[in-house]
Amino acid sequence: MKQDRFLMGILIAIGLLVIVALSLFFARRDQRSYLNSNSPDAVVFNYVLAVTNKDYQKAYGYLADLDGKPTYEEFRKSFITGAINPNNVGVDVGEASINSDEATVSISLIYSPSDPFSSGSRSTEQALLVQQNNDWKISSMPYNLWDYNWYQTPVKP
Repeated sequence: MKQDRFLMGILIAIGLLVIVALSLFFARRDQRSYLNSNSPDAVVFNYVLAVTNKDYQKAYGYLADLDGKPTYEEFRKSFITGAINPNNVGVDVGEASINSDEATVSISLIYSPSDPFSSGSRSTEQALLVQQNNDWKISSMPYNLWDYNWYQTPVKP
């Protein structure tokens, strides 16, 4: 009889812990929000956030107005068709280095392991930005966030 009460107490405690854990999981709010876009690293962060949220119109607004800029439909289509897949990589936006009207921002791409025995990998690449009308705009980003057909000048025969 005493063991039944003890076992019942353990089961009730486990049930309460499960309920609390599930309620915390579903009640939590996504803390990612856009930053003030007055610095190159904030622009890169906002672009990555817009792309991962599938807010392609907002992401397109961060692109530089240079020769070879894709149309909005070309930009959107690259993500929808899977030519660019930002969902299979984690992104850590680092420091910006500004040189006059150009800037580079360090971006760490974090790849999850493909099997349970490996640790995944991380690579550090650069985003390139230019200043246009006192705003920072992106002219190049690493793969998984950018289509290399954008901003390419066509080869003349």
